[in-house]
Amino acid sequence: EVPVIDTELMNKLRDENDKLKTLVSSLEKKIDDTEKKYDETNKISEERLKKAMDAESKIDDLNMAMLRLQEKISNMETDEKVQRQALLSTPVRSMSEHLSIPIVPKNLENGYHEAEEPKEPQSAPPALKDYGNGDPKLKKSSAEKQQENVDALIDCVAKNLGYCEGKPVAAFTIYKCLLHWKSFEAEKTSVFDRLIQLIGSAIENEEDNDNLAYWLSNTSSLLFLLQRSLKAAGAPGTVSRKKPPQPTSLFGRMAQGLRSASFANMHVEATDVVRQVEAKYPALLFKQQLTAYVEKIYGIIRDNIKKELSSLISLCIQAPRTMKASMLRISGRSSGQTQSNHWQKIIENLDILLKILQDNHVPPVLAQKIFTQIFSYINVQLFNSLLLRRECCSFSNGEYVKAGLAELELWCAKATSEYAASSWDEIRHIRQAVGFLGYIPEVQDIL
Repeated sequence: EVPVIDTELMNKLRDENDKLKTLVSSLEKKIDDTEKKYDETNKISEERLKKAMDAESKIDDLNMAMLRLQEKISNMETDEKVQRQALLSTPVRSMSEHLSIPIVPKNLENGYHEAEEPKEPQSAPPALKDYGNGDPKLKKSSAEKQQENVDALIDCVAKNLGYCEGKPVAAFTIYKCLLHWKSFEAEKTSVFDRLIQLIGSAIENEEDNDNLAYWLSNTSSLLFLLQRSLKAAGAPGTVSRKKPPQPTSLFGRMAQGLRSASFANMHVEATDVVRQVEAKYPALLFKQQLTAYVEKIYGIIRDNIKKELSSLISLCIQAPRTMKASMLRISGRSSGQTQSNHWQKIIENLDILLKILQDNHVPPVLAQKIFTQIFSYINVQLFNSLLLRRECCSFSNGEYVKAGLAELELWCAKATSEYAASSWDEIRHIRQAVGFLGYIPEVQDIL
C-alpha cells in the first residue's frame, strides 16, 4: 500500500515552522537588546548616583570650609577687640602716672594685685589704703592663701565628683570659685592655666569613653556658663547694638541647643548662678582653650566608636552563603538577626555609647551630633563597599543589608529623637541602593 502524502499540509506546516523560527530569533534579538539597554541604564544610574554623592560631599565640604572661615573671622574679631582693649588701657595708666593721681592697689582674691585707677580717689576705703602701705608680708600671706585655694580646687575637681540633679558638679564648682575669686576680671592669673593642664592630663587615656564623656559633660557645661557670663570689656554699647553672627563653631551650635526646652533645668540653674562680668584677656583666652578641648574630646569619642564599627561594617555587606534569598524574603527582619550577629554587635556598640552619654549627662545636642556623624560614616562605608565589590550587588545581599538597616531604624526609634535626631536620614543613600537591589529578581522575571 502506497502512503498518501498531503503535500499541501506539509507545505503549510513548513511555512509555520519558518515563521516560528523567525519569531524566536526576533525575540532573542529583542532580549539581547533589552539586556544591553538594562546594562547601559544600570551603568548610567550608578554613575548618576555616584555623581550625586560626590556633589553632595563637595557641598558638605564647602559648607564646612565656609563655617570654619566664618569661625576664624569671628575669632579674629574677638582677638582684635582684646588687643584694642590692651592698647587703650596702656595710655590710661601712663596718663594717671603723669598726673600723679593716687593709684590704689586692688586686692584680687586670686593672689595677684592689680593697679586700678579709681574714679573717685577720695572715696577709696581706708582699709585698702592701709593695706597698700602695710607690711609686704601681709601681701605675701594673702597670695599664699589664694594659691592654697587654687590647689584645693584643682585637687577637688581632679576627682570624679559626679552629678547633682543631672548637672556636673565639677563644672559648677569651678565656675563659682572663679566668680568668687574675680578671676575673670584679673589681668594676670595662673588658675586658668592650671585648669587647662588638668583637663589635658585627665583625657590622656583616649580609649576610656566613660572618662571622656565625663569631661565632655563638664567642659561643655562650663563653656556654656562662660558663654552666658563673660563679655569683652571696653565697648558694651557696640555689643548690644550689633547682633552676634550665626554660631559657626561646634559649641556655638551647641549653645543654641542649650536654649531649647530639653535644657530647661540647666538654663534655670544657670540663671541662678551666672553673673555678667567684663572679662579680661586671660578669661577670654581660657574660653577659647576650653572650646578647643570640647571639640577635641567630642572628636575622640566619635572616632573611637568609628574604629569599633569599621571592622563590623565590612562584614555586614555580604550575606552568609547559607542564607538563601527566599528565606530572607519570607523571614524579613528576623532572619538578619538570627543568621548573623554582626549587625547585632553594631547595635550593642551604639547602646553602650548611648548609655555612657546618658549616664554622664552629656548635652543631647552633642549626643545627636555624635550619632548623626556615626550613621553618616556607616552610610558611606556600606555604599562604597557596594560600588567597589560588584559581587555584593545581588538580591540576597540586598535583603541582608536591608534587614540590618531595619535594626538600625528600630534603634533610632528606641533612642528617641532626643539623642538619635536625624541619624536615620543620614543612611538614605545605602537605603536607596538596597532598594535598587530589590528590583533585580523582578527584572530577571521580565527578561
